[in-house]
Amino acid sequence: MAGRRLLFAAPVLLVVTFGVFAVAAASPFDPVKAYAGTAGLTASQENLDQLRANLGVDQPLVHRWWNWLTHALGGDLGDSSVLRAPVSAVIGERIGWSALLAITAFAVAVLLGTSLGVLAARKPGGLLDRCAGSAAYILEAAPAFWLGLLAIWFFAVTLGVLPAGGLTDAASDTVTFGQVASHLVLPAAVLGISQLPWFFLYVRQGVTDALAEDPVRGARARGLSERTVLLGHALRSGMLPMLTLIGSRVPELITGALLVETVFSWPGIAAATVQAATSVDFALLAALTVLATAAVLIGNLLSDLLYGLADPRVGFDG
Repeated sequence: MAGRRLLFAAPVLLVVTFGVFAVAAASPFDPVKAYAGTAGLTASQENLDQLRANLGVDQPLVHRWWNWLTHALGGDLGDSSVLRAPVSAVIGERIGWSALLAITAFAVAVLLGTSLGVLAARKPGGLLDRCAGSAAYILEAAPAFWLGLLAIWFFAVTLGVLPAGGLTDAASDTVTFGQVASHLVLPAAVLGISQLPWFFLYVRQGVTDALAEDPVRGARARGLSERTVLLGHALRSGMLPMLTLIGSRVPELITGALLVETVFSWPGIAAATVQAATSVDFALLAALTVLATAAVLIGNLLSDLLYGLADPRVGFDG
């Protein structure tokens, strides 16, 4: 399975990048007018045509795509027409902050969801199971941006205990660990909680099923402690379905991260993505799409590898 995913990764990325250029070419937004800004309102048609040629948007779709692809394979991602900077620099300045937010949120979702799922599975139908299950179904339907706005209203505006957004305090000119940590709490918690329901539900169901299996019953019959039975036997078996969930949640995590970054003014790639889309910035759009697609492919590959490590019966070369 892992080998097949690696084999198909390159064709998938090629198709995705071509799709980006095709969709952008069909967009009603004019990249030349977006680049020129207010000056484009009074510019002559001759000047606009010259600008169109300078930006390369007067070339056929296939030519633009192939030109970008060959340069990208050589390490040159081109220049962002809307941000007036090399695409590699635009991404390099922002990807670290986006990765910090996504990794922290993912850790919150996995750890908290797994813990609640195990505790709920101990007593199916109990108070914790009913309360956590109901909350999970509610959160599953709640948009990430709505959770973000609610968190800002409660923790930042009403209680005033956490900053409402940004990376550092408004009065500070330097980035410190303490400021980043305090500003990260709300967006990471919101993004993590938005992903938590699926991990909780998968782990709860998996552990509940595992507790009813003969090997786990046998472990209890041998007099092993409930903690050993739960964590050493039921959890390992019950987490197998959850491992396959990791890869499938990566697209949702990326989408949620873009929304959360926008709500909390987090300096990640969300703003660049929105600007690239609305301005039909071909080079930046293609690079960001490849980055997101690669993250999804890596997430799926990680799921296969984790599943294979957890269950030796699964081969890595299937």
